[in-house]
Amino acid sequence: MKLQVLQLDIQGTPQAWISLEQAASHYATGAVVWEDGAGPLATMRGGFNVARGVESRLEISPIIALRGCAKVNLFDHTPAFNRRKLFVRDRFICAYCAQRFREQDLTCEHILPESRGGTWDWMNLVAACRMCNSEKADRTPEEAGMKLVYLPYVPSRWEDFLLEGRNVRADVHEWLASRLPTGSRLN
Repeated sequence: MKLQVLQLDIQGTPQAWISLEQAASHYATGAVVWEDGAGPLATMRGGFNVARGVESRLEISPIIALRGCAKVNLFDHTPAFNRRKLFVRDRFICAYCAQRFREQDLTCEHILPESRGGTWDWMNLVAACRMCNSEKADRTPEEAGMKLVYLPYVPSRWEDFLLEGRNVRADVHEWLASRLPTGSRLN
């Protein structure tokens, strides 16, 4: 498992998941303004300073904020779509029968069928089991007489970082989760 550091801008907006080496570079150049997390993610050791008689070491926090403004406009950001993130957003629950399924038993279901102009985006896709997807076929939910048990939505920036499915430390998960919008399915 490769350890990842959550990189933020100075205001606390998530920017990227970065490697320990990238984080160490930010520490070494003085770019880290503040850090958070329940203790160091890792300690990186360098050379031995003979004059001072100490080994150089950097304690890398799991969350670091860097100088400067956000690279991403927080409000105009639409996270990249992929099927895994859709299933996590929808908590592996079929939008029609409300049962929980394993990832391999779910499909990306177009509310407005793709053959009728439906797009591959967050607002037109929900998780559906194979049986419900087959029953709905090439119709809208209304035409098929099937009601959605939840509505699709575009994940926020904080939700997107949780949806990426990385092995997120509990303290980093809690930090991101505490900033989720009210009503988020990821709470």
